Amino acid sequence: MIIEKILNNNVLLTKNDKGKEVIVMGRGISFNKSIGDTVDPGKIDKVFTMSQSLLTAKLTDLLSEIPAEQLELSNDIVEHAHYILGTDLSENIYLTLTDHIHFALERHKKGLALKNAMLFEIKRFYKKEFMVGQDAIQMIEDKTGVKLGEDEAGFIALHLVNARIDGNEMKQTMAMTEMVQNILNIVTYHFGIVLDESALIYSRFLTHLQYFAMRVLRNEVHNGGDDFLYNQVRKSYVAAFGCVVKINDYLEKTHQQSLSKDEYVYLTIHIHRITERNQD
Repeated sequence: MIIEKILNNNVLLTKNDKGKEVIVMGRGISFNKSIGDTVDPGKIDKVFTMSQSLLTAKLTDLLSEIPAEQLELSNDIVEHAHYILGTDLSENIYLTLTDHIHFALERHKKGLALKNAMLFEIKRFYKKEFMVGQDAIQMIEDKTGVKLGEDEAGFIALHLVNARIDGNEMKQTMAMTEMVQNILNIVTYHFGIVLDESALIYSRFLTHLQYFAMRVLRNEVHNGGDDFLYNQVRKSYVAAFGCVVKINDYLEKTHQQSLSKDEYVYLTIHIHRITERNQD
């Protein structure tokens, strides 16, 4: 295998014997190496082979921004989940879970802990996934020394639920897709911009919208929330908050549901980040 791209000292991009791009991980595997050099097979610890080239590209982009150890951690959690749940998971889990773990650790550094509005339902309806989420929290602490709360265990459980390969919910999937697209249209027209769908920040926003749409369709959206955070984002991110007001109007008209204060906070922060990136 020949090195095609070096992401850091421990991760590189190459092609396997079938000519398919793969991400290779190993301690010091890229150290003092250059593009075109041969990969040392003795240093290979893990090979990530994705069926979709777009997924490989997104994971490559992510690994150029975050520590490789976080992908290793994500892989350990996925393997543990596969053993406990006894089911296959979508390859997309490597991207979404790694990105979430990175984002959660960054938020922890800043002292910003997000509450999981679905935590009660996750514990009730997805007991095995939540158990894996709790195990994942311990694995994260063992690896990084950072102790995350059970809200994050719930978020990780949702990633696992979303990654289950199941073709029996097509009708709900279509309804969820339509709702997500309508919300994206509201954001696009409100700001008069075209969102960069190739950006990682767009993937984060899209994942949040998918989970949110799932809750709306299942009538699992709750009232309440943190008044302080709600007022802070309303004052700090006026344009994004105004966009969320329009999203709330759309949901009231089409699904007879209103956003909670927590969801106002989450959507406003996400929209501010994604539109600020597009306007730079």
